[in-house]
Amino acid sequence: MTGQNTARQGGFVEPSPSALLLLGQGRDLASERGVECVGELPAPSDPDLVERARAARAALGDRAFVLGHHYQRDEVIDFADVTGDSFKLAREAAARPEAEFILFCGVHFMAESADILTSDAQQVVLPDLAAGCSMADMAAIDQVEDAWDVLEEVGIADSTIPVTYMNSSAAIKAFTGRHGGTVCTSSNAEVALRWAFDQVGGVEGTGKVLFLPDQHLGRNTAVLKLAMALDDCVVFDPRKPNGGLTDAELRDARMILWRGHCSVHGRFSAKNVEDVRAAVPDVNVLVHPECKHEVVTAADFVGSTEYIIAMLDAAEPGSSWAIGTELNLVRRVARQHPDKRVHYLDSTVCFCSTMNRIDLPHLVWAMESLVAGRVVNRIVVDADDAHWARVALDQMLALPGI
Repeated sequence: MTGQNTARQGGFVEPSPSALLLLGQGRDLASERGVECVGELPAPSDPDLVERARAARAALGDRAFVLGHHYQRDEVIDFADVTGDSFKLAREAAARPEAEFILFCGVHFMAESADILTSDAQQVVLPDLAAGCSMADMAAIDQVEDAWDVLEEVGIADSTIPVTYMNSSAAIKAFTGRHGGTVCTSSNAEVALRWAFDQVGGVEGTGKVLFLPDQHLGRNTAVLKLAMALDDCVVFDPRKPNGGLTDAELRDARMILWRGHCSVHGRFSAKNVEDVRAAVPDVNVLVHPECKHEVVTAADFVGSTEYIIAMLDAAEPGSSWAIGTELNLVRRVARQHPDKRVHYLDSTVCFCSTMNRIDLPHLVWAMESLVAGRVVNRIVVDADDAHWARVALDQMLALPGI
């Protein structure tokens, strides 16, 4: 941010338009491989569409329950009955058995989780089926099953517990359930990992965790919360024979991290932290644990989306914050706290392009279709996968403090 002009919008400071990395128009070669901005955001919706949304929502009434993830654009959040992170929203859906339709304004794996946790009488709708998750897509079920075969061949599968991040497909959650593992969120990753290690001799033992699909959350939790060494962590690359690791490296590892990452959080760098500290006196750097290890260790505070929101809620008026997470959320938090100076941590700006595929035109189409008696874009998880994914999710719900 040093040397850049900034634009002030309420309490929010972001790079000037000339500094923006526009979606679909470039990439930052300094960012993590595979992390780039793709696609374009549709134009803001016109007032007539807003009125159609209001009319459709009113017509559906209690038959529908609309969930909005924190990373959604404001025009979608305006029609959400509940906002939150992926797991909170899935639980909210399960707590509304009277709602015939669950409209999930998020991405595909979130809608799958809602389908798993709700009753057969409820129908989950994703307004745009193209709203996926690049991180979740980095772990395909055939790749994970092949990786488990490698662990069996090396002789360590019996001493390895799979733990999958909520940001994974239903098939990966089912794989985790079949192999005695658990799901975790960014809020309870430490508790989940401690439970997993307890199944194979404890954190101080020799057992292992296969952590899917975000290597950064797994590494940051193991090192910063469980006091493991970076050398205890290895990265399994499904595109390479044996994951790109020797048998000895797999046997010696405690955390076998899948080679996956978030395309938004993977953009933040240690230099971003250095630059904002030089530009903003007394700034508090607050980042998501999906960020790279060097970013997390350079930050002042690290936590989930809900944690980030709570930190800003409790912050002193007049304080300065640089936040490393998705831009829609940062802008929204800044507007809610005009008495605080909020910066976006990256020197360029990139939305979560797949999350932003859920726009008001898609939401209106989905709601008006339901009003007309047509269920569109229904998300249905295979019954066997749903059973075993529910086993893994229930194991998470049984963890201490959840």
